[in-house]
Amino acid sequence: MTDYRRNRVPGGTDFFTVNLADRRSDLLMREIDAFRDAVRKVRAQNHFHVDAWVVLPERMHCVWTLPDGDTNFSVRWQAIKTAFSRGMTLGEPRSVSRAGKGERGIWQRRFWEHSIRDDRDYAADLDYVHFNPVKHGLVTHVAAWQYSSFHRCVARGLYPAAWNGGSTDVAEARERGFAAGRGGR
Repeated sequence: MTDYRRNRVPGGTDFFTVNLADRRSDLLMREIDAFRDAVRKVRAQNHFHVDAWVVLPERMHCVWTLPDGDTNFSVRWQAIKTAFSRGMTLGEPRSVSRAGKGERGIWQRRFWEHSIRDDRDYAADLDYVHFNPVKHGLVTHVAAWQYSSFHRCVARGLYPAAWNGGSTDVAEARERGFAAGRGGR
């Protein structure tokens, strides 16, 4: 087995992808209120700043900034997954391995993360998060997807309301990253 090491930057900003175990499921859309409650509870106990977030039927992408000196995004993800799972009715399919460990079969065990390196990286990751529902054919315009932080970012002046895709203009992406303050605290 590979000895995977996560990059941990104290007070850093990270991009995440988190998937349900069943990639054909629409559980996150059906139970969006329960998911939002789980995130609120975890944020109240273990603060982090949400820079961007999009929830799709079977996965999510987000960008978080942790408090200064804090590197523990894994504890937050475990707490979010646990809080959400506890609210779901039992009965999802589970592998023999999961059943043997007493685990639920709702989430993929791991998540993917990427440490934000600079303002350009930050802007590109925010674009990726917000454009994802269009990319996957769920809507034809970014603003039409309601399970996204896009509207909050428009209100903060990071995007024009009519934005509908990743910019190829490096100066625009760099300016958006700079204006966001990489963490938006």
